[in-house]
Amino acid sequence: MLIDAKQAFTQLSEDTLITRVKSGDQNAYAALYELHVKRVYGLCLRLLADREHAEDATQEVFVQLWHKIASFEGQSQFSTWLHSVTSNIAISYLRKHKNWLQKVVSFEQSGMDEQSAADCQGLNGLDKLVLRLPERARMVFVLHAIEGYRHEEIASMLGMAVGSSKSQFHRARQLLKEWYENE
Repeated sequence: MLIDAKQAFTQLSEDTLITRVKSGDQNAYAALYELHVKRVYGLCLRLLADREHAEDATQEVFVQLWHKIASFEGQSQFSTWLHSVTSNIAISYLRKHKNWLQKVVSFEQSGMDEQSAADCQGLNGLDKLVLRLPERARMVFVLHAIEGYRHEEIASMLGMAVGSSKSQFHRARQLLKEWYENE
């Protein structure tokens, strides 16, 4: 039976939690989940621009975390590794759940509509504008400006040329500037 994860593990370091999770400790896993779920969900929401998909992708991240935690060797910070896993899963989730017709008809799918973005609770003005960006521009913007990936890494992750990544980033910045000035 799982106990209150926050209460039981408040005094333990993240390294200790990771070690315990690797040995199968479900309470430590619950505590690690509590430490990171908000940031993982935030990244998924920014990349996917859809609350339900972000929730599903977040759940998938933590399922994969349980299965892949043994591959974390501690050569980087855990949060860096987890957010790399999160980015990859969110991008894969987007590719997997995009239907064939959308791919054919609308290569540059837009993000959330203005009203849906405005209705998102707990997001600041910039986050709401980011959700409105077209898909590719939004993904490049989030990965570069928010998560700190280089354009070479983004190009590899998204299967595009480095120049396209830079172009999409510039496009996102221009749209955000225009929308911000008009608010």
